[in-house]
Amino acid sequence: MMRIILASGSKQRRDVLDLIGLKYEVIKSNAEEECSEKEPGKYVEQLSIVKAKSVAEELKENAIIIAADTIIYFNGKVYEKPKTKKEAFDNLKELSGKMNSAYTGITIIDLYQNKTISFSSKVDVYFRNISDKDIEWYVNNESRILDCCGYVVLGKASLFVDKVDGDYNTLFGISPSILYENLKKLGYSISDFELQD
Repeated sequence: MMRIILASGSKQRRDVLDLIGLKYEVIKSNAEEECSEKEPGKYVEQLSIVKAKSVAEELKENAIIIAADTIIYFNGKVYEKPKTKKEAFDNLKELSGKMNSAYTGITIIDLYQNKTISFSSKVDVYFRNISDKDIEWYVNNESRILDCCGYVVLGKASLFVDKVDGDYNTLFGISPSILYENLKKLGYSISDFELQD
């Protein structure tokens, strides 16, 4: 059975892999996340490559490393994780009543075959108009507000979403179906991986 390593401490990404039932280990990347790419899809791909490589360099044995990066993109601006509740408030105020896009970049480093594959997916999120009072409530009551870029859609932000266009799972930082399609490109099938007990 192939050993899977998730190069991320993200609870949302762990939840997605848990939902499928795949057995995996977590080794969080400590790489500096810097990127010169301007196009959002390439931006998240590049950051996922940096994360995957930093974990690959630590390993002494073969594994399949999965690393990911997610951003919110709106009007030419990249929204990373807010550093303060004030920044989170300002971000959501900017997105209120508008359509923004979430991009997730994923890199798979297959140390068994010495192959690397990177890709990205995009989903458009349409927000209803959100009052300042509701934004303030959200920022003060969403426990993971500083852990996710822009908002936590699988949480209290779902109150403000009008509709989503695209692969919904992209919002959670990893799409199982897109991930699996790319594992198949590397020659694997789901039966090659161990399931959780």
